[in-house]
Amino acid sequence: MDILKTVDLCKSYGKGNNKIDAIKNMNLSVKQGEFVAIIGPSGSGKSTLLHLLGGVDRPTSGKVIIDGEDIYNYKEKQLAIFRRRKVGFIFQFYNLIPVLTARENIELPLLMDNKKIDKAYINDLMNILGLENRKKHLPSELSGGQQQRVSIGRALAYKPSIILADEPTGNLDSKNSREIIDLLKLSVRRYHQTLIIITHDLNIASQADRIISINDGIITNEEVMDNEKHLF
Repeated sequence: MDILKTVDLCKSYGKGNNKIDAIKNMNLSVKQGEFVAIIGPSGSGKSTLLHLLGGVDRPTSGKVIIDGEDIYNYKEKQLAIFRRRKVGFIFQFYNLIPVLTARENIELPLLMDNKKIDKAYINDLMNILGLENRKKHLPSELSGGQQQRVSIGRALAYKPSIILADEPTGNLDSKNSREIIDLLKLSVRRYHQTLIIITHDLNIASQADRIISINDGIITNEEVMDNEKHLF
């Protein structure tokens, strides 16, 4: 079952001679529970695509359909609620609130929505992420790997259907990178979510169910990985 698909998706910037086509008539589908890695050179449109899939940036034309709904039919307020509840974002830069503790940063999406905190779930999540002894620490008191774990926890706090990660290990060393990807895979498997990662690291991409290569805003190749490497 496809949880996400795009239909003739386009995104352009500028006009006339200054027009840049970042995404060109892209048709993409992702199954529920699938782990997809998107690779490509700088400027290929990877981050633009991720922003369109997550409702951060509106397309010039085309559709992004999630759970059978074209999300760009939503008004801005509806789209903001969709992003908060359905999609978990993880970025290269952690974007943590410096005056909030690790636990408070993780709970922030729920607090912004006036939702009751499921303390047992948050505790379970922090244990999976190895943060059980860092709950009351501020971001400045955490290592880079620990800060990224907090950002993962924040992305997972609402139990979203889809996790979108843009170079989530870009600022980490190889050991922390492996640990972060292993934790993401474990968390996503445990909570039955879909994971889409943008990465330059082919070792990370090779762990996905499918690798999608894009260049100049179009899909140039798709590779289904060996079944033994599948996450689900």
